[in-house]
Amino acid sequence: MGKMIRMKMSDGADIAVYQVEAAGERRGGLVLVQEIFGVTDHIRELCDEYAADGYDVLSPAIFDREHPGFEADYTGPDYNRAVELARDLHPFTQSLDDAQTCIDALKDKGPVFITGYCYGGSVAWALAGISDDLTAASCYYGSLVPTVYADQVPKCATIAHFGRYDAGIPMEGVEALIEKAHPTAQIFVYDANHGFNSDRRKDYHEPSADLARERALALFHACGG
Repeated sequence: MGKMIRMKMSDGADIAVYQVEAAGERRGGLVLVQEIFGVTDHIRELCDEYAADGYDVLSPAIFDREHPGFEADYTGPDYNRAVELARDLHPFTQSLDDAQTCIDALKDKGPVFITGYCYGGSVAWALAGISDDLTAASCYYGSLVPTVYADQVPKCATIAHFGRYDAGIPMEGVEALIEKAHPTAQIFVYDANHGFNSDRRKDYHEPSADLARERALALFHACGG
């Protein structure tokens, strides 16, 4: 449904962004932030699905500066390269800036929402805590959410989704996050593993993926989207 366009970011870099326009009545804008694996066919499919629900969607290829056109599989050398990009080569703050640039491109037309998966889930939560231009956020299994950004209170209505059996995000941290009871945030735990939303992964859990998406859409609708 969508297409890759080029957008100039705040640092002057020209990067690829997957753009897809809302089908039917427009509900708002949505920035969808990738996993560490790039703007893959899975990410583009998610963008298309949200567009079918009435959202203009932008998904920036945030590693384009370091590795233009990067799309990786979930295993092998591709996985190692994805980890290197996310942890060593690409500044996390640049991802926040890129997502904000996409928000800026959408905000004059109505409410803007954000969602993200894994790495993108951390981006979505972190940006919800600093951006004045977001209406709501839905954050999937971001490892930095219950650690680095646990004390950061989202400025907008925010939900976060975690898998109970996610070895990379221990439940102790998620439970501690829940106990903080941030007034703008709600934390959901699913009987699933990391990456449960992706039907390309071995840990895909359809009931959890469907429920999380229902909750995201319900949040967006409740906030005017």
